[in-house]
Amino acid sequence: MATIAEIVFESETPSRLAAFWAALLDGYQIRPYDEAEISRLAKLGFTPETDPTVMVDGPGPSLCFQRVPLRDYSNNRVHLDIAVDDVPAAIERITVLGGNVQRREAGYTVMKDPEGNQFCIVPAR
Repeated sequence: MATIAEIVFESETPSRLAAFWAALLDGYQIRPYDEAEISRLAKLGFTPETDPTVMVDGPGPSLCFQRVPLRDYSNNRVHLDIAVDDVPAAIERITVLGGNVQRREAGYTVMKDPEGNQFCIVPAR
């Protein structure tokens, strides 16, 4: 049997993208940094804000945001469908968070997060 351990996003600024997705998804939050992790990062020349790998945990699989400089954003090979009760309200909220509408289709809206990753907003079933 196989299960999804985490979903990985390539990112230029992992902390910013992790904050976007943590705010978007119910029950998700950026994994807290304890003193040992902050010390480990400092030895490598990083802070939580410049961490090249930021984790977001919630009720489903963890989300991992990894720094990948010069990523090609022409098209996602995989994307998430996010189910919401109120599509117009969700689109407005996502836009305020820094996302944008790419196109509207019958039954779903294609959006992009602040770094250009595509995802769809769909009505909850």
